[in-house]
Amino acid sequence: MSEVIGPASPETRARIKALAEQPVPLDEWRRRLAIPLSPEEIEHTQALVHWFCRRYPTVGERLAYVRRAYKRWTGQAK
Repeated sequence: MSEVIGPASPETRARIKALAEQPVPLDEWRRRLAIPLSPEEIEHTQALVHWFCRRYPTVGERLAYVRRAYKRWTGQAK
């Protein structure tokens, strides 16, 4: 069974944010882009897309979800 871990500390969040926002050099980007997705990755991605489209069937519902999620992701949620 998985261990439940509490929220990350502000220092950890800042470090993760800095890593995530660090630019990727063009040659590294091309190298990663050349790696093909495995059949399992493709299947998993397709399953997620199909679930999302069933859960949020209209463009309006999808945009509303993304707006709510963006607020959550950026810490703007109330």
